[in-house]
Amino acid sequence: MKPYVICLMHSSLDGRTHPSRWRPKGAGTDWFEKIHDELGGDAWVIGRVTGAEFAKGKPYPETTTKIPRENWFARRDAKTYGVVLDARGKIGWGRSDIGGDPIVVVLTESVPDSHLAGLRGEGVSYIFAGKSEIDLALVLDVLNRELGVKRLLVEGGGVANGAFLRAGLIDEFNLILSPAVDGAQGAPFVFDSTEADSDQRAPITAMTLESTRDLGGGVLLLRYLIKNDPHAVAK
Repeated sequence: MKPYVICLMHSSLDGRTHPSRWRPKGAGTDWFEKIHDELGGDAWVIGRVTGAEFAKGKPYPETTTKIPRENWFARRDAKTYGVVLDARGKIGWGRSDIGGDPIVVVLTESVPDSHLAGLRGEGVSYIFAGKSEIDLALVLDVLNRELGVKRLLVEGGGVANGAFLRAGLIDEFNLILSPAVDGAQGAPFVFDSTEADSDQRAPITAMTLESTRDLGGGVLLLRYLIKNDPHAVAK
């Protein structure tokens, strides 16, 4: 069963997501974790680039051990899981949790045995979701079936958010909007894509503004419900 998927992001008025670049500085930047906790997800997911910001380790050493391409879980009893999309196994973690939430890495079968051995050695769970490219619909199915995830928070970066959006998998979008601007090139957007996906459009048929909440200091929380074309094929 597909979990209910909520995308939560915090942006400037021009849709940029690096607060250090915003002007004026510090405009409502303490709200993300508060809203994250309020939404009460069973798991949250981020992309490889964002995930690497939390890593403390180095690439794992080579091994001659052959490891089957099967899902492996260090824990199944957590209240919340931190899920990281890392298709080719680039992140050496040096930790097994983020903020107390056990890490679950989403891989493809193309990753080397050395990476799987390294993850196991650090107690980092992993699942497979494709041969060489991640199938996001399969990710949701595995998280629900194996870990009981019924409510998933998609929290960036922009490329990961965009991939979920174009796959027609986001049910709700919560945007914390700060009274600030970036105004220059080079910062990531709330939703983005790789060059290969730049012509692909999301199968959204309607977005309904469900609520607007004034968080104070000019900061707004906008909650949109998303309706996707049920006949669209997630790629």
